Amino acid sequence: MGEAETLLEAYLGRLGLTERPPATLAGLRRVHRAHVARIAYDNLSIMLGRPDPVDAAAGTSRAAAGGRLGYCFHQNGAFGWLLSELGFSVSRRHGHVWVRPEDQLGTTLNHLVLVVSGLPTDDNPGGHWWADAGLGEGFAEPLPLVRGDHVVEGWSFGIGAGFGAQAAGRPTGPAAWTYRHLPGGVLRGIVVTSRDHSPAAVATAHEWLSLAPESPFRRVLVAQRVDGPDQRTVRGLVHQVMTPAGRDQHDLASYDDWRGALVEDLLLPVDDVTPEEWRSLWDRTRASHRAWDEAGRP
Repeated sequence: MGEAETLLEAYLGRLGLTERPPATLAGLRRVHRAHVARIAYDNLSIMLGRPDPVDAAAGTSRAAAGGRLGYCFHQNGAFGWLLSELGFSVSRRHGHVWVRPEDQLGTTLNHLVLVVSGLPTDDNPGGHWWADAGLGEGFAEPLPLVRGDHVVEGWSFGIGAGFGAQAAGRPTGPAAWTYRHLPGGVLRGIVVTSRDHSPAAVATAHEWLSLAPESPFRRVLVAQRVDGPDQRTVRGLVHQVMTPAGRDQHDLASYDDWRGALVEDLLLPVDDVTPEEWRSLWDRTRASHRAWDEAGRP
């Protein structure tokens, strides 16, 4: 068995898959569901001051070995490798995540997008699908790149035309589109284009996101995973399970509850975190939570 095959087998084992999924739409849905449910999106290494490498090879090795994978650049870099090894036709796109309406037309690379092609259906004759393991809160199954609302596990996600395509009246395609996020989510939407998303561009964006004092990834610890209809999150000291029917949210009042939620509910690997790092992060997280609470939880 070659090195790539050994890595692939270990990666699939991490996802709880004992057989290699076929390169079909059913296989894509199966591996996508397993990935977002079993490997948490997280910024723990960044919060510890030792961000993980962003190249796909390093992320793939961490995923296969049972370690933390990280945020979108890490997640989709490794996931793209996995899909390609399984025989899917995978390409990448530039993603600009926005939260405030005034940022919607920005061009900053802050999300790596994957497109899987060659899987046509009656409802998606173009055969292009958006697979994404790096949203944290997101869709359990890939979305068809067809304009309109798409319901997955009771959640509604919107795909729209790219700004240029919308003006010209052209249909949505695999090169550019806009995205409306699930109701109640942290992010509002994404603009996907073919702007520079090269490994060098991703490395530059990752350096800023992981090291710049003003980066949102350095403000508060976040871990998230999508388990069917459940959007499961620990953000700071708040544990939340959001479903289409409602939201269960409570504060994690003790260190044991906080660490337990990260490890047992979010499935976050933490064997490499030292007691000193845990104490420091707990103290910082409590202080941030207290300040947020005193400000009225804006």
